[in-house]
Amino acid sequence: MSIVSDDQGFIPLDPAVPPADPLKAAGRFHAFMDRRRSVREFSDRPVPQELIETIIAAAGTAPSGANKQPWRFVAVQDPAIKREIREAAEAEEREFYSHRASDTWLHDLDALGTDEHKPFLDVAPWLIVVFKCMKDERDGDASDQVYYVNESVGIAVGILLAAIHHAGLVALTHTPSPMKFLSRILRRPSHERPYLLIPVGWPAEDCMVPDIQRKPIEDIMVVDRPEEAPS
Repeated sequence: MSIVSDDQGFIPLDPAVPPADPLKAAGRFHAFMDRRRSVREFSDRPVPQELIETIIAAAGTAPSGANKQPWRFVAVQDPAIKREIREAAEAEEREFYSHRASDTWLHDLDALGTDEHKPFLDVAPWLIVVFKCMKDERDGDASDQVYYVNESVGIAVGILLAAIHHAGLVALTHTPSPMKFLSRILRRPSHERPYLLIPVGWPAEDCMVPDIQRKPIEDIMVVDRPEEAPS
């Protein structure tokens, strides 16, 4: 029996129906997500706005600090705006590759084949620009304070990428630095700060991706703790 009264703003949980074999279901999900790749070669085939809206709505289900939901997803399809974003992003990337990045960083990027040219910002039918909101503007909210903003937006982006993959689309997490130009181009208020630029669309027919390997489970998971503290 619940000890929470109805007048405290709580409702009964509507849980997902558990699968007959949770382990197999989790295995299928892992295998599906393991096929997700960052893509830089997009088709210009159109993607319906309704599909983008549904994907972003899924991202909006993410948990957040005090339920402040401190995210804004700006979906860009206008070719002129995309071109403006590309030109500004490539200007920052030229600075990055010419003198901002360390030799170690550039060496680590060699295997991915990246450089200052970002044609995917023109070709992908949609750019989803994620902003983190540094205050809550909702009418009637007790406070405009927000909490755990980076963590909350990071979780939402993870769900966004999973939803994109689930829809059969591909995406790239693009991080030109600095990204202030996105606020200027998209005319966002000062309390919204650029977090990530994500081209979204269908893969090109001849799309190629780097041959990367993901770390095995024993390298990313620890159960409890080691018997001795690391030296």
